[in-house]
Amino acid sequence: MSDAIKHECGISLIRLLKPLDYYKEKYGSAFYGVNKMYLMMEKQHNRGQDGAGFASIKLDVEPGQRYMSRVRSVQAQPIQDIFAQITDRINRAFKEHPEYIDDAEAQKKNIPYIGEVLLGHVRYGTFGKNSIENVHPFLRQNNWMHRNLIVAGNFNMTNVAELFDNLVQLGQHPKEMADTVTVMEKIGHFLDDAVAKLYKQIKKEGYNKMEASPLIAERLNVVKILKKASKNWDGGYAMAGLLGHGDAFVLRDPSGIRPAYYYQDDEVVVVASERAAIQTVFNVKYSEVEELAPAHAIIIKKNGKVNVKKIMEPLQRKACSFERIYFSRGSDLEIYQERKELGRLIFPKILESIDHDIRNTVFSYIPNTAETSFLGMVREAQNYLNKKKEEQILEKGSGITREELHEILEIRPRIEKVAIKDAKLRTFITQDSSRDDLVAHVYDITYGSVSENDNLVIIDDSIVRGTTLKNSILGILDRLSPRKIIVVSSAPQIRFPDCYGIDMAKLEDFIAFKAALELHRENKSLSVVEEIYHKCKEQINRDESEIINYVKEFYAPFSADQISKKIGQLLCPEGIKAEVEIIYQSIENLHRACPMNLGDWYFTGDYPTPGGNKVVNRAFINFYEGKNERAY
Repeated sequence: MSDAIKHECGISLIRLLKPLDYYKEKYGSAFYGVNKMYLMMEKQHNRGQDGAGFASIKLDVEPGQRYMSRVRSVQAQPIQDIFAQITDRINRAFKEHPEYIDDAEAQKKNIPYIGEVLLGHVRYGTFGKNSIENVHPFLRQNNWMHRNLIVAGNFNMTNVAELFDNLVQLGQHPKEMADTVTVMEKIGHFLDDAVAKLYKQIKKEGYNKMEASPLIAERLNVVKILKKASKNWDGGYAMAGLLGHGDAFVLRDPSGIRPAYYYQDDEVVVVASERAAIQTVFNVKYSEVEELAPAHAIIIKKNGKVNVKKIMEPLQRKACSFERIYFSRGSDLEIYQERKELGRLIFPKILESIDHDIRNTVFSYIPNTAETSFLGMVREAQNYLNKKKEEQILEKGSGITREELHEILEIRPRIEKVAIKDAKLRTFITQDSSRDDLVAHVYDITYGSVSENDNLVIIDDSIVRGTTLKNSILGILDRLSPRKIIVVSSAPQIRFPDCYGIDMAKLEDFIAFKAALELHRENKSLSVVEEIYHKCKEQINRDESEIINYVKEFYAPFSADQISKKIGQLLCPEGIKAEVEIIYQSIENLHRACPMNLGDWYFTGDYPTPGGNKVVNRAFINFYEGKNERAY
């Protein structure tokens, strides 16, 4: 995506089911789990580049021995930094104690990070906060082994204030009103409660305090804890947790908004945000990796027993389609096919825009993540030309000459690498405040790739704000002197804010919103804006289940084509010579391309949870009142 969109996290949980010396014997190292976690996090690096964290738990250690370790980083290369620290710690131990090198048990006993239960997390900075305190995993410590809790997730809650108040009513004093803290404390509260009740029960059975500890670990009902803790959660989430004694879980939201996949064999259980990462790192087939069902949790007990249990009642499946269009790795089988289909389905609109003149049209893409939809687009162009060629050949019949046949067959889509992203500049442009000064130099063009008066078709994953198009891309493409520049979005117009984990929170940031507002001005219908504002204000104190998304009325008077045309006008820089047209995917084609992932609230305003309607109305109120703040 040429626009900078942030905040999509990746999680990875690995549970080794054999003793560490098994992995040393079979794979040559007791660091098997640590090595696999490094690979899992790197293979999900696309989901977060601003921070990373790792935590591990050692099973069955003696009192007095350290059994939990955690390391986090917000360095420029956070994953590498984390594992450099881990490697340095291991190498120092080996240098000081060479006898550890061939002794897996000694390594586990004396070197941190080497455990059987591992949790990794990659993240983008949320809401401008990128200090180490905001990096997952989060740790809730206690002298009772069972009450220690480590949490990391790919999530966002729409009702943080309500969850915070719930904790206060339970008698807690949370240190801040952040969704990660409130979620962890909610789980922690019911974990504490469950452990206390089990201890009383086991004590009544005649066991002493030391004997009670392993029995608590055995009897602790993680399903019950998660059911109580998640009762009032409203949001999208894949929530991973480790308990100090060795239980682990990953819980997915009832609508399946955020992704989660798992694989299990007799050596390992792994859960992650990306199916392709599991396939690559553990060398397993697509069919062997299962999707964690919405409203379910995969629970791995300390004894290695694995169960998938329903925690809540599932809602209509609304897996996020935008996540698949952009954030997820394109190497996943389904995602690769979906992105190609998005490119294929938008080709008829492109054909109309270039007046069917493929001979004088150059096709390209920007940025690299749009390459897959580009392939689908070009393949459909080839199919179109093949049909035309068949018709021409059949029309000429047996009298066709070799020269005529050659001329017909020679026509093909003109494919060029027109724009090149300068990756070296990317790391400096992390905040909006500094972005505008440098964005004009992020892309270079391939001179000579387009002839004068050609049509130039450039496909992008999505056009959200359009800042990079206006400030950089269109201007440099115009240097090639095309007759017309057609910028194609493989996704529909993004009209509504997200509140489930992707950082798109302000309506006025969206170019589609700006275009619709300009159309209201031109049509002298700005009174509609005021009416929507009052409708939104009237709902502020209503129960979330009764709130209606009135912001839909803002777009209702205009067709998608009208808004796209206005977007083209707004994004066209001054002095550009080429005609500029913006083409967006339709909602219908999005659903055709991603039939199992119908979470389309960015495009339609159809939010999967009640909290979404509350957020979008708050975003409109903020816009109307001129408040530059987030809606959640």
